[in-house]
Amino acid sequence: MGIAVTGAAVRPNKRDYSLIGRDSRLAVENGLAAAEWYHTDVPRKQMKELMKRSDGPAIRDTAIWIAAFVVSAAGGIWFWGTWWCVPFFFAYGVLYGSSSDSRWHECGHGTAFRTQWMNDAVYQVACFMIMRNPVTWRWSHTRHHTDTVIVGRDPEIAVMRPSDLARLVLNFVGILDAWHAMADMARNAAGVIGAEEATFIPESERPKAIRVARIWLAIYLATVALALALHSWLPLMLVGLPRLYGAWHMVLTGLLQHGGLADNVIDHRLNSRTVYMNPVSRFVYWNMNYHVEHHMFPMVPYHALPKLHDLIKHDLPAPCPSIWAGYREMIPAFLRQLRYEDYYLRRELPPTAKPYREELHQDDRMLAAAE
Repeated sequence: MGIAVTGAAVRPNKRDYSLIGRDSRLAVENGLAAAEWYHTDVPRKQMKELMKRSDGPAIRDTAIWIAAFVVSAAGGIWFWGTWWCVPFFFAYGVLYGSSSDSRWHECGHGTAFRTQWMNDAVYQVACFMIMRNPVTWRWSHTRHHTDTVIVGRDPEIAVMRPSDLARLVLNFVGILDAWHAMADMARNAAGVIGAEEATFIPESERPKAIRVARIWLAIYLATVALALALHSWLPLMLVGLPRLYGAWHMVLTGLLQHGGLADNVIDHRLNSRTVYMNPVSRFVYWNMNYHVEHHMFPMVPYHALPKLHDLIKHDLPAPCPSIWAGYREMIPAFLRQLRYEDYYLRRELPPTAKPYREELHQDDRMLAAAE
């Protein structure tokens, strides 16, 4: 699926992922911040058709989503105290702790529904489930798209170099993510906006982030109080804990987005990965498996991404044929990065593609010089 290049011998300093650190400053100085990214040429008429918003697909999928919540929650409550509740809470957990990730994401872009209040409603609910402040993450994700996997600029880099494998494993049950989310919620509820948050949240939006954190904190405290009053874990199995036991699918698919690929480049074909997935995972993930396509054209709705993929795949690296195939190439890359921080998987383009829109990657230049 590509060749790997390493320049570890010539990089004296480790990457600084802080948004207020050394690499953040270097990204600005080197023109990587808010750069002009490569886009595959798509005829204007076809792109206009792909970007057309419609309520229909999202209403259908959201109705199925809500119905699945109702059935799985009802089954879990009805069979509570017996082993029969396990499959119901398994399904409920994935809906709560994983599918909410794609719903906040797509509705945050404002593309899932044509009607904006529908986007806003699902966005707010999904943000609560995934424990992401809707104000903070709206601006965080804007930065992620502006500076995708640019070290020191992108606040949403899931896998840093060298890879912290223990953290990756723990995130499959949401432990560290949920802990940090609760800490951020408590800090925001106390009226404090962090230094890194302040680099991408406009000052006028910060009071909203604080207000939301206080509302959420009140909901969680009320849920804990109800659980104590009932002497039962059941309220927490419905609100809060699913963010832990249902996070595995979100992490399983999310790591594939950029894991093991190049950083500090301005071509999404180098730093993003498209993976073919089964229909159930695509429903949970809302077609974000077409991730190169999404980053190139983020205003194309999720339901049109398969069409976009067919239209531009001649210009993209071959997609991974399955989740398993993606991990088969990604895990060895993570292990290599433990020893060689600059190791990455370089994507091969088909003969029909335009060359990468980039100067020779820094690691390639170093390798060429060494040779």
